[in-house]
Amino acid sequence: MKITREIKTAILVIASILLFIWGYSFLKGSDLLSNYKTFYVQYDNVEGLVNSAPVTINGLNVGKVSKIEFLNSTGKIQVELQIKSDFPFSKSSIASIYEPGLIGGKQIMITPNFADTSIAESGITLQGDIKPGLTTLVAQRLTPLQEKVEKMVVSADELLKNVNTILDAKTKADLKSGIANLDATLAEFKVASQNINEMLADNKNKINSTMINVDKVSANFAKISDSLSNAEIGKTIKNLEKTLASVDKIMTDVQSGRGTLGKLAKDETMYTNFTKTSKELELLLQDLRLNPTRYVNVSLFGKKNKPYQPPVNDSITIK
Repeated sequence: MKITREIKTAILVIASILLFIWGYSFLKGSDLLSNYKTFYVQYDNVEGLVNSAPVTINGLNVGKVSKIEFLNSTGKIQVELQIKSDFPFSKSSIASIYEPGLIGGKQIMITPNFADTSIAESGITLQGDIKPGLTTLVAQRLTPLQEKVEKMVVSADELLKNVNTILDAKTKADLKSGIANLDATLAEFKVASQNINEMLADNKNKINSTMINVDKVSANFAKISDSLSNAEIGKTIKNLEKTLASVDKIMTDVQSGRGTLGKLAKDETMYTNFTKTSKELELLLQDLRLNPTRYVNVSLFGKKNKPYQPPVNDSITIK
């Protein structure tokens, strides 16, 4: 059978019309050639959700948004979902609007409730929810930071005002003078540093000689230390300890009144007798010096001895 040109033209027109209808429906979010389920979700605010936005379950794309329209005069918005997947989810599953990224736009994520065994059928209305996106979370975090920055700016402004109040003309002049004096001090310090460097350069040989002498003294001191370490210091210390122990024993005897020194220190009677004896011996020697003939009598002519006269400063009666 031969197909005429008119039939070919009619077939092409009909195919073009069908393709146009399918493309228009596809652009509107409806796929005429696919078998899908339809669900509805109601929101107070769709957060910028648009037609053909993806619908996901556990991150897998299972459909798209086919229609968004106002439900009634209350302002509620009804969203129509086309689900192509045969994955069963319960009637109590939640359809949440969320933002997958900064430039991805809004999408709908269905969170299945696996504890509920009642399967959602096409045409029912699911429970809706809105999850904060990345932009919202960043804004929530930045809002307190912004408040702190504003408070900091206000505090800095007040601080600058107080500084300007404190820094009057006289204070500024004093501050400039102080900076000038500091500059002069630094200049003098630079000159002093140069003089010290020149002095060190001029006396470099003397300093080297001094350091050599210090090294020699250190070496000699090391030798002396070796000699001291090799000496019998332990034996000397032991002897010193014995000597100190003996002295300590003597002092203990003296404090206890034992021995001659102890009796002299503690016995008052012995001390008094010793004092009297010393005085009498002194008087005896004085009398011997003044009257030697009384004790040594040598007379060639039979001269008679003078009678005894006690010394003038005799304060002790000799019995």
